[in-house]
Amino acid sequence: MAGGRGTRLAPYTTVLPKPLMPLHDRPILAVILRQLVTAGVDAISISVGHLGGLIEAWVRHAGDYGVPISFVYEEAPLGTAGALKQAAPEHGTFIALNGDILTTLSFSALVQAHEQSGAIATVAVNEREVNVEYGVVLTDGSRHVVGLDEKPTIRYTVSMGVYAFAARITEYIEAGERIDFPDLLLRMLDAGEHVATFPFDGYWRDIGNRDDYAAAIEDFGAEPERFIERKA
Repeated sequence: MAGGRGTRLAPYTTVLPKPLMPLHDRPILAVILRQLVTAGVDAISISVGHLGGLIEAWVRHAGDYGVPISFVYEEAPLGTAGALKQAAPEHGTFIALNGDILTTLSFSALVQAHEQSGAIATVAVNEREVNVEYGVVLTDGSRHVVGLDEKPTIRYTVSMGVYAFAARITEYIEAGERIDFPDLLLRMLDAGEHVATFPFDGYWRDIGNRDDYAAAIEDFGAEPERFIERKA
């Protein structure tokens, strides 16, 4: 999914789409494509919008990845998941992921776990924590203090922006509908579908803001083989 405008990385993304932001000698999209091919995918579809022509031009001239690569152009923004209506295969399992993620997640392990679970969708998840800089006061409905938590660490589970789906998820998306992944997952849950998670405690970073992008450049530069030489 490479159709976003990348506003948090402006002004860079006013002239360069986020998936083409460089990690040293290559754009992050090059790393993702190589990881997908290494994992064993047999075709790739890239959904593009903002500056999509630049993404397609780069892919067409970047060399042969060994699998067919097609493009879905969003005439109007379709959210993070709307383009799946056009991009998803008719049968089987497919992976959907954001085009700005640097991770060591095994895509083949994700697909294997998804197919074993029998779920319609499996969300790759990562644990994150926030250190609160203040003492937290716990109160009841009558404003009485019931506890104090001095500078706690809050842990929570987040979506990595990587999903394994059964092809039939497109039944939950209307043609031309603008919908994001959270709303799509909630729609399936409301219909009684099984949605699973795939916990991953390894490296994952979304380059959507300047701090994470700078960190991703440093991490990739230190160990590029960690990200681009993975085997299925």
